[in-house]
Amino acid sequence: MALTIKTFLPKSLLGRSLLIIVVPLILVQLVSGVIFFEAHWDKVSLRLARGVAGDIAAVIDLLRTNPKPKERRWILETVADRMQLTISMQENDVLRLSGPQAKSLVDKMLARAMREYVKKPFRIDTESKPRDVIINIQLPEGVLHVVTSRKRLFSSTTYVFLAWMVGSSLILFGVATVFMRNQVKPIRRLARAAEDFGLGREVANFKPEGAREVRQAAAAFMAMQERIIRHIRQRTDMLAGVSHDLRTPLTRMRLELEMQGGDASALKTDIAEMEHMLEGYLAFARGEGAEDIVPANLSSLLESSVSQARRNGALIDLHTEEVIKVPLRPLAFRRSITNILDNAMRYGDNITVRAGKRGGVAEIIIEDDGPGIPADKREDAFRPFYRLESSRNSDTGGVGLGLSIVRDTIRSLGGEILLEDSSLGGLRVQLRLPS
Repeated sequence: MALTIKTFLPKSLLGRSLLIIVVPLILVQLVSGVIFFEAHWDKVSLRLARGVAGDIAAVIDLLRTNPKPKERRWILETVADRMQLTISMQENDVLRLSGPQAKSLVDKMLARAMREYVKKPFRIDTESKPRDVIINIQLPEGVLHVVTSRKRLFSSTTYVFLAWMVGSSLILFGVATVFMRNQVKPIRRLARAAEDFGLGREVANFKPEGAREVRQAAAAFMAMQERIIRHIRQRTDMLAGVSHDLRTPLTRMRLELEMQGGDASALKTDIAEMEHMLEGYLAFARGEGAEDIVPANLSSLLESSVSQARRNGALIDLHTEEVIKVPLRPLAFRRSITNILDNAMRYGDNITVRAGKRGGVAEIIIEDDGPGIPADKREDAFRPFYRLESSRNSDTGGVGLGLSIVRDTIRSLGGEILLEDSSLGGLRVQLRLPS
């Protein structure tokens, strides 16, 4: 039951805030309506009906005490002029009581008043004429036919009350919508700023606005943003310095080995691997935040990366559905694709690359026929400095940073990377980017 109700509730803060305002308003209006119809409508309707029934009873008494035709004619003319009652006597006629029964509140109140004041057989007809009510009363000499206007039995305050209820509710709802929209705007700006910062974009022209709590949240976000930027800068500077300091002795070691001659290929290989590791550490620490996001031709970037891999001897089948324009950091994205292709080349012989658009998402799928990565190890493959114990390593350089850098780059663009089983028998890497 709770889940069913939640599916119909608004999801936005503005919608829920308005719901909090509207629900009590509706309940108040319903209670007011019930009180009005119980206390006011019933009493007013009965009072109006008693007025009509009292006039009819008075006319019957006058006709009984003044039986002469001239006197009766004068009474009927006076009643029609002063009481808004059109009365005629159908002599020697008998009242037929069969017919539609009283249904509306007006009918019931009029019938109640007739029983109290007239105390004679009667029949009320509220359907024959749209603007009048017909009342037939059985008298000893015949049937008294009375026609009166509906206005005498109906109070216009009902319409006024309903109009006031609806009108005031709409005005209150409109005012609440305007004020709540203004309160929600700063929260939306804060959400957009957080999203832009998470995607590595510049957060421009953002300042605390709105209610005190929203300003506090915005100020906390700005302080957090500054701390994160400072931390990243310090980490980058530190590792850049470490890389520079370590690169100098490694260069001297390489030169000394060259000058000494002899067979030192193993040691040279170790030095090259250490240099590659330093480059990997620096790339991971630096990230790609310094590069701006610009509209780029995804198809062209893929063709460039695949062409470079083919020159290194890779067998790659490339297929792009169309020219795909996507907001990217071109250099960072190309390095990510190169990283994935190098990994596929290391462990597979045949590679396929496919790209296309699915709605508002650009999808890139890279598959190989290598050993793949077990399903329970795929999330670990994204962990920095983590090396798989299987026959396939997740990193081209052997330091456990390849897929970590790739996922950081893709997520900074608002996308996602997935590892799955390939139809070729190896690993399937799926990249999804908003277009």
